[in-house]
Amino acid sequence: MKYIKFFNELELSNVDTVGGKNASLGQMYSNLSELGIKVPNGFAITAQGYNYFIEQNNLKDRIEKRLEKLDISDFKSLREAGGKVRKLILNSTMPQVLQSEIIKAYNKLGEQYNMKNLDVAVRSSGTAEDLPDASFAGQQDTYLNIDNIDALLYSVKRCFASLFTDRAISYRQSRGYNHLKVAISVGIQKMVRSDLSSSGVMFSIDTESGNENLIMINSIYGIGENIVSGRVTPDEFVVFKPMLKAKKSAILKRKLGNKNQKMIYDDLKGTKNIKCEKLEQSSFSLSDTEVTKVATYGLKIEEYYSKLAGEYRPMDIEWAKDGQTGEIYIVQARPETVQAKKIKEQGGRFLQYTLNSKVKEDDILVDGIAVGDKIGKGCVKVIKELKDAEEFNVGDVLVTKITDPDWEPLMKKAAAVVTDKGGRTCHAAIVAREIGVPAIVGCNNATKKLKQDTPVTINCSEGEHGVVLQGLLDFEVEELDSSNLKPTNTKIYINVGDPRKAFAFAKFPNEGVGLARMEFIINNYIKAHPMALVDMTKGKKVSDITQIKKFMKGYNNPKEFFVDKLSEGVGTIAAAFYPKPVVVRTSDFKSNEYKYMPGGLSFEKDEENPMIGFRGASRYYSEQYKEAFIWECEALKKVRDEMGLTNVKLMLPFVRTPEEGKKVIEIMNSVGLIQGKKELEIYAMCEIPSNVIFADEFLKIFDGYSIGSNDLTQLMLGVDRDSELVAEVFDERDESVTRMIKMAIDACKKENKYIGICGQAPSDYPEITKFLVENQIDSISLNPDSVFKMWQVVEELEN
Repeated sequence: MKYIKFFNELELSNVDTVGGKNASLGQMYSNLSELGIKVPNGFAITAQGYNYFIEQNNLKDRIEKRLEKLDISDFKSLREAGGKVRKLILNSTMPQVLQSEIIKAYNKLGEQYNMKNLDVAVRSSGTAEDLPDASFAGQQDTYLNIDNIDALLYSVKRCFASLFTDRAISYRQSRGYNHLKVAISVGIQKMVRSDLSSSGVMFSIDTESGNENLIMINSIYGIGENIVSGRVTPDEFVVFKPMLKAKKSAILKRKLGNKNQKMIYDDLKGTKNIKCEKLEQSSFSLSDTEVTKVATYGLKIEEYYSKLAGEYRPMDIEWAKDGQTGEIYIVQARPETVQAKKIKEQGGRFLQYTLNSKVKEDDILVDGIAVGDKIGKGCVKVIKELKDAEEFNVGDVLVTKITDPDWEPLMKKAAAVVTDKGGRTCHAAIVAREIGVPAIVGCNNATKKLKQDTPVTINCSEGEHGVVLQGLLDFEVEELDSSNLKPTNTKIYINVGDPRKAFAFAKFPNEGVGLARMEFIINNYIKAHPMALVDMTKGKKVSDITQIKKFMKGYNNPKEFFVDKLSEGVGTIAAAFYPKPVVVRTSDFKSNEYKYMPGGLSFEKDEENPMIGFRGASRYYSEQYKEAFIWECEALKKVRDEMGLTNVKLMLPFVRTPEEGKKVIEIMNSVGLIQGKKELEIYAMCEIPSNVIFADEFLKIFDGYSIGSNDLTQLMLGVDRDSELVAEVFDERDESVTRMIKMAIDACKKENKYIGICGQAPSDYPEITKFLVENQIDSISLNPDSVFKMWQVVEELEN
């Protein structure tokens, strides 16, 4: 057959003949079975077949005439020109030679699977798409569940015509591709019965931070088209490659999507969407075992393509689970383009976006999944249908339910994009990343809550959670370059509280994390009083139980929920900085903070001064809280043992006496957190004068100290750091405080134990940093926004 190539005849070098998509499918079909990876068979109509179609119908000059002098920023002209070209193609006749070959190949494929009317997917594969430097995301069309000759031939013509969709014309012209030098191939591939099971998209790199140690999997019930289109917010799983390779528990994150509908086969229209059952909506669409299997395929595919390319090649992969056989198939794989390009171009340089004002809860209009790490602002334009796009101006904020590839020309004009639906791998997210526009997807109700022409600021600069803020807020953009920073003897660590920001912060220059606050993780991941969850397992009545059960979405067992979510939070921070050390401080809520958590009123008493009350180590061995602390320890053990993240070190806060330290470590040992085993180090916060004065006895119990300058200052000067009345007295630079810090450093040096600082002082005051370096402290842990400045200060001081 002159114009047909079966997958076993294709390899990556055939891009100019069958396009990137089909060339990759051929490469995988022939080579990945030995790795245990299954790819459904199929065939490609070559670019020569498309050119033959164009020539036989005398279309070239007519297409060229209609696209001549086209202004792609004029939506009306673009729509008219694209419509005329597509109509030309659809009204043309399929040449007999090409038609015969397509029918013959389809019948041959049916024979392989013992099916006369085989269900196939008909996918466009442009000869300039899926290249390492351009994604051409969704530029041409796909038709699913095609099961007869007539429908197949018409779908092929529609794929030919989709080379000239409005978005494809705009995309090529904006990037300098000649319309008539780009041909299209069409792939015909056996459908996987994912309509009876699940399917999804996988990236072998973190799509936001570019971290190469992550695999990100999105999954839904039914056919995967709903993920790419953004109709459904999918389940999200994040898998850590080093632990996947080590065959450890590698799943860092499980996030339940709404999955309110699924796409299934339809005899009349090919496919249709139906409502998901409530049980499906509240359940994960993949088991942990299946997540691990999908991720393992992704890792193998990335390694295979990287070896072929001779360089690191992260991949964008589509997979599907067959509901009849239970087998998982790979149905597409192409190079990931956005982060791979950034890694090559930027080196140690990146832009840091920072709001100039502090955000209050009332300022947040809507929130969702952040795409990118930028800030944008402009006036809201709610565009529900593309036909209303003529009202949209350059610099407006596009707010819509979902986008598809037809929206790409409009997105290029936007200051930011906000959608009701979608996940990290939906069309809006993919295109926003490529064109460098901040986007927030999966907001649920943005089109209802955001009013037309309202001035707003879109903030995606603080990790995976994006917010739409009221008003046009000022922000700064600073170009940071870590490539010129030299190693320092004093280790520079980062303070991290929110796991959602960990991978963004890990891009900063650092030697690890000096303080990961467990209470922040509880606030972000658990959101309820731990003892309320303990009582729920005992069947006791708990206040706010309806609200707590909402937090537990996807879980029935409160303990399983607590341990899983806490280990995910800690594991995420540990993985972001792996294999560098990550010091995790066990929870240090005060009674006034615990009290107002859902379920907290039943467990917390009023204290006149919670700062020096029931907090830190004293809670852990108290019968009023011990069970919750044991759960906390079990989560930490899971991170170190099951997930294999032994870079986690532990630190106990507010240990008033050595006896308290012994009691708490005994509880930790009983759970399996044994000091010295698998290099586990347990530090104490040095934040109470007794920790300094009695350091020789404390250091017999602990492996070192991290100085908490905030509490140490409070207790040295007798100042309630929460009180505005005496705020002017609170000063970490006071000589009484610095003398205590020096005494702590000297004590640790004498015992050859670790000594660092994680309090606020060095982030705020260069003179404190100077003092610490001169006294040879081991490490300084800083807030992320001061790392660059203080690294340079330390570098200069040491030289």
